Amino acid sequence: MNFNLQLAPNDCPLPRAIIFDWDNTLIDSWGVIHASLMATFEQMAIPAWSFDETKAKVRHSLRDSFPLVFGDSWELARQYYYQHFESQHLLALKTLDGAEALLKSCQEHNIPTCIISNKTGRYLRKEVEALGWNCYFQSIVGAGDVERDKPDPMVVHHALNVLAMEPSPEIWFVGDTDVDLICAGRSGCLPVFVGDPDEFTIKDGKSSVNGFYFNDLGCISSALFRSKQLC
Repeated sequence: MNFNLQLAPNDCPLPRAIIFDWDNTLIDSWGVIHASLMATFEQMAIPAWSFDETKAKVRHSLRDSFPLVFGDSWELARQYYYQHFESQHLLALKTLDGAEALLKSCQEHNIPTCIISNKTGRYLRKEVEALGWNCYFQSIVGAGDVERDKPDPMVVHHALNVLAMEPSPEIWFVGDTDVDLICAGRSGCLPVFVGDPDEFTIKDGKSSVNGFYFNDLGCISSALFRSKQLC
């Protein structure tokens, strides 16, 4: 699955629903993720990664990624990671510019929203609650909540079941990594990337899927406003 991402047109139609990634799509969490991971590496006597390496390598859920990094000791590494992460993640919560304004815009336009994240579900829901954002989301799905994690399309069907919707190109999947776009494409939703699409190349098989990109969250809010004016 290769992705052809075009700058979203000014007249793009309103989506029926929007699925959001969480980490580094709506909140800035690289700092606490990197610190927790490096504390774990130190405990496990593994050479540290740079901050940029963490940003490049962290994509999948812990249960999918830790066995590849730590081998048979991944469950011990998980304990170290959670010990550090639990003590810091709520203190380090920082929303990205335009995030809450976009969620409010979705509410105003009667667009239901969901979260699908590879952050462990219990931590994800604690963060949403700490920000007072439960009111914005009809469905919140984290790692471990379903049999398989993102990018498996099972998580999309699970999230949309609450809305009595099936995946379709009328439903946007908004994220900042290749895993988000792959999940969107595999499930049949519209891939929507936030940021510079030239920063990475996505190759996931031979088929091709079209999608949009926006430079930032504020651009999505503006697009929703323009689309509403055209309706």
